[in-house]
Amino acid sequence: MNVSIIIPLLNESESINELNDWIFKAFVNTDLKFEVIYIDDGSNDSSWNIIKGIAKSNLNIKGISFNRNYGKSQALRVGFSEAKGEYVATLDADLQDSPEEIPIMINKLIESNLDMISGWKKKRYDSFFLKRLPSLLFNFVARIFSGIRLNDFNCGIKVYKKEVIKSINLYADMHRFIPILAKNEGYNKIGEHIVKHQPRKYGKSKFGNERFVRGFLDIITLVVYK
Repeated sequence: MNVSIIIPLLNESESINELNDWIFKAFVNTDLKFEVIYIDDGSNDSSWNIIKGIAKSNLNIKGISFNRNYGKSQALRVGFSEAKGEYVATLDADLQDSPEEIPIMINKLIESNLDMISGWKKKRYDSFFLKRLPSLLFNFVARIFSGIRLNDFNCGIKVYKKEVIKSINLYADMHRFIPILAKNEGYNKIGEHIVKHQPRKYGKSKFGNERFVRGFLDIITLVVYK
């Protein structure tokens, strides 16, 4: 297995089939053997039934369901523990990130001998005051405190060497700080790749700006008590 793609989701029934088709199209012209692991984080729509349906028809697809919402970090932690690929990619389920970026990022990671590579949504289609401005401030503080020169710590699309994600312990809301956790474990070869960002097609964001307030405190905790 070359690549494991981990997709945490909550109430994304409208996008799952479209995303799944998009992933397979993105890999059709590559030699990469891949698996897709969907982590249903306590959805109360038909997300889990859809995942079970597509998993029955393709051995490359796995699904894990939580009986309630535990949060993105816990979903990723379980996905990471199940991943079999030499490289592990993460992807959000809302169709705002492009799966075809993953093979490109894997090649860039290999060619540059990186431990991980993070996406950068340089051009975003989110609200400036609700999403983009808080994100700019958050990323500025994260760069200052961590010393990691990333523009978008919280981008959902990232690629790692397997040993990186197997060495870190995710808890609380620490998913947005995986680059810092990786650096704290000695994996400091961290790169960045500009990715396409799509306008949200279905539903609405599951996250509010309170996560950025918690995030500032979490950064200090990570850096001071590493």
